[in-house]
Amino acid sequence: MSSSSRCRGPVALVVAVCCLVMWGAVAQAEEPLIIVASPSVAAAVEALSRDFEVTHPGVRVRIAYDTGLSLRQTIATVENRGRYFIGSGPIHLLAPGGDELIDRLRHRQYVLADARVSYASVPLVLVVPESLVEAPPSLEAAARDARVRIAIADPVLTELGRTTIHVLDSNGLMQAVRERLDIAADGAGVLDHLLNGQADVAVVFGPDAARERDRIRVVAVVSGDSSPAKVHSMVMERSCPNRALCAEFLASIRRPAAQALLRTLGYGVPPGVRD
Repeated sequence: MSSSSRCRGPVALVVAVCCLVMWGAVAQAEEPLIIVASPSVAAAVEALSRDFEVTHPGVRVRIAYDTGLSLRQTIATVENRGRYFIGSGPIHLLAPGGDELIDRLRHRQYVLADARVSYASVPLVLVVPESLVEAPPSLEAAARDARVRIAIADPVLTELGRTTIHVLDSNGLMQAVRERLDIAADGAGVLDHLLNGQADVAVVFGPDAARERDRIRVVAVVSGDSSPAKVHSMVMERSCPNRALCAEFLASIRRPAAQALLRTLGYGVPPGVRD
């Protein structure tokens, strides 16, 4: 047997061992953490996930999107038929579009009641076109100026519209602005009306305003004690396979750096976190 032949076996073994070690390292480096989220909070959940991966290089956060009733049905299927989410792995965390769904899931014992963490609030804001030099500094100021037209979302069909009307009513402004309200179909329509000159100011949710920051600017936050801001939370799924990792993620989303990141997306601080 030639010396090259004699060496080939040990070299091949070393290569194979190295490959196995590398494969194991890659597998370990890609430990998944699966979040099922509502599309309405996609930007926030993705930003928090990327931030977590930076500080936890051994974790790969994967996000699947589901909405409302469909999400509840998915969780029920997981709990009743097995721990796996549509064949891709176990669910770790849930991030629905509002805390109401978490309350329903908690009632059915599909989530861990003591593993719920609020990470953002959704303020109502007054916006104007970026090009407008002199703008009313508040919703109250806009209501006092009879020349100012105010774009709002449909209060019958949208949560944004209902919240806006509630704020106007609770602050005693409805009578003053009733004839100057410009009703749009939804949040996107409100901004279209504003930018097309059909209104002088508009009322939208903070994240909607942040997405159009190049064309509009926020002049005031208008939700307050009379209309508490909507809160978004995450919760651990009951069958979460790595509760320690989930707890780390839930703790991370209230860190100052994570909260600052969410503010760039138009969100406010959740209850219990200092602004």
